[in-house]
Amino acid sequence: MTKLRVIIADDERPAREFLKSILREFENVELVGEAENGADAVELIKRVKPDLAILDLKMPEVSGLDAVKLIRKSQMPLIAFVTAHDEYAVQAFDVNAVDYLLKPVERARLAETIQRASERLEQTDWRSVEAEKVKNAASDYDANLNTGPLDRIPVKVREEIYLIPVDDVASIVANGELLHITTVDNKKYTINYRLKDLELRLDERKFIRLSRGAIANLAMIARISPMPGGTYTVALKNGQEIASSRLQSKILRSKLLKL
Repeated sequence: MTKLRVIIADDERPAREFLKSILREFENVELVGEAENGADAVELIKRVKPDLAILDLKMPEVSGLDAVKLIRKSQMPLIAFVTAHDEYAVQAFDVNAVDYLLKPVERARLAETIQRASERLEQTDWRSVEAEKVKNAASDYDANLNTGPLDRIPVKVREEIYLIPVDDVASIVANGELLHITTVDNKKYTINYRLKDLELRLDERKFIRLSRGAIANLAMIARISPMPGGTYTVALKNGQEIASSRLQSKILRSKLLKL
């Protein structure tokens, strides 16, 4: 029996472990790799050439949608996105017949995805067809994601709620399930929220991700100091210093450090 070769990508380890535990129950499935971010998922797909890639839609730095945009049509596997109930994603994927799994993933629904993938692999030119469907779904999703960026972030301090203008935010740093917000005048607030979800609500023209766990206000960057290994230390005008990851350092170079 030919097995369906599958990879998974999710930045949350418990989510990956949960998916792996279900996939092991299917005799016709072989898990050939896992990734914890979109960039690694792209490299994994190029290296192991899976039949099916199950990708978390919202991963930091490189999302599931961003990842598939970086894959050549000739290397495109079948794609199934994992998402919370995102009305824009569901609409885009339904219209373009791109498979998706809602969190928490159910075994019966995953079985349907595996069955569909096996059937699609028997179709002529399935790779080109899949690439076109994913491309169209990504365009539809981007077009419909029109909720607009946040103007202010509500934070609770004891029994009061403060509305922090996003222009006053210097940085947002993740620590486990908590986000630590530091303002331009060094006031500090803590909220319980996921960084990757908040990043989607911020204006990408004003904020930039520096690492897996940190976002900075572009207007607050005072200087950028090169470090060994091709990374940077980013100094903000309020005195903060934040190290950039290797991946985000490449983005910094392309976005900020070239005339």
